[in-house]
Parts: sequence; structure tokens; C-alpha cells
Amino acid sequence: MTGSTRRETLKSLGAVSGLVLGGTGADVLTGDSPTDTERPPGRSGTEFVGTWTASPMAPNDEGRSQEGFEDETLRLMVRTSVGGNGVRIRLSNTFGDGPVTFDRASVGIRAESGSAAIEPGTLRQLTFGGDDDVTITAGSRVLSDPADLHVEPEQDLAVNLYAAAPTGPTTLHHLETKTSFVAESGDHTDETGADAFTTEISQWFYLDGVEVVSPETNGAIVCLGDSITDGFESTYDANATYPDFLAERINESGSLQKSVLNAGISANRVLSRGAGENALARFDRDVIAQTGVTDVLLLEGINDIGAGTGAGSETLTAEDLIDGYQQLIRRAHAKGLRIIGGTLTPMKDNPHYTPEGEEIRQTVNEFIRTSDAFDGVVDFDEAIRDPDDPERMLPKYDSGDNLHPGDTGYEAMAEAVDLSLFRGRGRNGGKGHGKNEGRGRSPGKAD
Repeated sequence: MTGSTRRETLKSLGAVSGLVLGGTGADVLTGDSPTDTERPPGRSGTEFVGTWTASPMAPNDEGRSQEGFEDETLRLMVRTSVGGNGVRIRLSNTFGDGPVTFDRASVGIRAESGSAAIEPGTLRQLTFGGDDDVTITAGSRVLSDPADLHVEPEQDLAVNLYAAAPTGPTTLHHLETKTSFVAESGDHTDETGADAFTTEISQWFYLDGVEVVSPETNGAIVCLGDSITDGFESTYDANATYPDFLAERINESGSLQKSVLNAGISANRVLSRGAGENALARFDRDVIAQTGVTDVLLLEGINDIGAGTGAGSETLTAEDLIDGYQQLIRRAHAKGLRIIGGTLTPMKDNPHYTPEGEEIRQTVNEFIRTSDAFDGVVDFDEAIRDPDDPERMLPKYDSGDNLHPGDTGYEAMAEAVDLSLFRGRGRNGGKGHGKNEGRGRSPGKAD
């Protein structure tokens, strides 16, 4: 369960959603956009939507995340969920202890899977308020200016960041499910080749979002959760988390135009601090601030149960966890977001399993299924449990630890999502009704 600043005033501030392109950039980026009559209601041809995210976390006490980078270039690999005709990135210094400066940045399309190379002709230098460099103060985030680059859905992008001066302790996402790279000396942001990028890394440093101009996309679904959302035990470099599979289903459906953003943190909890800030503490930053967000799919609480039951554990009741859910529901609704509840998946035979914890899980799942507090329900528990022993995961879906699904299990979870739950632009834009796809349930009533 698992230096001094070069500019004191930032020209592009993070933690902002729904920013619209203006000036000449809009003229460049909308040349291939649909006409106004073809656009979904409520979206302009120059409006961004998030296509990828990774929730920021604090550095470890030692190692690369604590030491940071100096005169090095990061090449960070990410996968889009939707495509578009313009790209910008979001950088985070949320957990830094001082300002960090990136002297140059760029983005391009990855040449091929497993390679650090960028497809020739696709590399774009990024600017920040028209400048090549950007300084991010401690606790802040920044957005780049848009780059004129067409990207496809489910396509790998390479984001390059060069820092000449020491960065100090980093902000990062610990569980990267794709291999990224570092060039140990010098600025290589203008190179498409892979020769300089000899060091592999397994975290996303500083990058916490990629956004695209996608007029045909009418919102973003943020999957908020723990390691089961983050994709722990999924095959590395295989794009096999349940949000990855969900994005593929949506793109193939032709009936829903939404991006999928993975805001999972392994070992995260709803109520107390596990790994990363708890869900209540990070909800505004990791969910509400996402550009274009319309929906939340919540699957979290199993780590609260594991930490709150058994000998020597903290005390947890089902009511505590339900109270946490209700806070998240109210906060989502206050912003006009639709929030879907996912039932907690089985964990019998995992070392953290206890009868007391199982009783809490069953009570919490009953609340999710029957209370009508959420705007809809996805029954992940039903989708992957063993019918002959419902407290444990079906072996073919189990990664082997009796807690985390493997690739097949994550795919089954994505198949369990009723896509009609996400029709319309959030809670005020209409809810889907009709027959369930997969094992998802019809939307419940919301207060």
C-alpha cells in the first residue's frame, strides 16, 4: 500500500484551469480546428483541456529526488489521453524549499516505444510569457505558452527540461509507469537524438500536467485514488493502468469525448497522511485545478482501512471514511463537478487484511452503492472479486499480492465503467442515463 530567481514575477501561474489562448497564438493553433457549429456546447476552439497529469509529491529524505539536478537535461515521457492542435505543459515546485529555474524547455513526439529519441520535425521549444527560462517559486506551479504541435490520442510525448543551476530538492511523482531519461551534462533540449540521454529514471520530476487545444473534447475525467489508480504492479511501459484502459475505451467508443487524467498516488489515503498529502488535502490542487475537469472518479480508502485496523493501528470506523467521502462530494458539487464513487476492491490474504477491516470495507461499499450520495457508481469490487470467495480478488485479475490487480485486472476495472455516467459537461451539463455498459451502475441521485 503501498539560487536566486531570474524573474520575480511569473508570467504564467499554475493551479489555473480553463485558460484560453489569446493573441497571435490563437491564430496559429486554430487553423485545423472545427468550425463553431462543430464544437461541443460551451467550448471554444482555443480552449485547453488536460490530456495527462501526475500528482506532485514531496522528495525522499535522500537520493536523486532530494539532491535534485544541476547542468542536466530531463527527458520525461508521458502519454496523451486525447489529442489536439496545440500543447502546453504545467510545471510544479509544490514541495521545493526554494525557487527553481529551468533555462530551457521543449516538447516533441517520441520516435518509438522504448527510445529516448524524438521524431524529427516535431520538436518545439517552449516559452514562458515569451521567455526561454522560467523561475518557479517554492510552492508554485507555472504554465508554458502554447506550442504549435499536433498530437494524437494515446501518443507518447517527450518533455525536455534543462536546469543549469542546482534545483535543490525536487517535486516529483514517485510511481512513474514509463521510463524517462536524463542527459547528465549540458542543455540538450534542442536535440531529437537519444545519444546524450544515457541515464534512465523511474519518476516524473517537476512535470505535473500536459494540456492540449482540443475543441472536440468536452471535458476531463479525473481518476482520484491510491496505488490501484496509480497503476502499481501494472507492466512497466505498457500503458496498462485502469485510467489508461479507460481512455482507450472512451476513444474507441465514438460516443464520448473526454480526456482521462490519472491523479492516483500509491499508498495515499482519504483522511490521514500516507504517501503524499491525503485526498482531502490535495483535492483542490489535483482535481479542481485540472484544466477542463468535468468529472471525478473516486476510488480510495483501502489504505485508510489497512492503517486503521489491526493490532497497534490507528482507530478507523466506516463512518470516518464515509464522512471523508461526503466532504469530497460536497466540494466537487460546489464546483459543478460530477463525482462518481468506485467501490473498494478485495484484499483477503493480503498481509493488511483483517476481519475488522473487511467489515469496514463492506459497510463503505454498501454506502457507495446505495446512499445516492454520489452522482453514480462504478462497482470495481464486483468487477474483479472472486464469485466463490467475494472477499478476495479473482486469481486471474490478481498481480500476486492479493491487493493490486495485474494488467488483466486493470483492464477489467476499466470495462466495468459505464461510459454513459460521463455524458455532458459535468454535474450541471446533464447526466447519462440508460443501459449500463460493462458492470457500471446507472447514476444515482445527488443532493
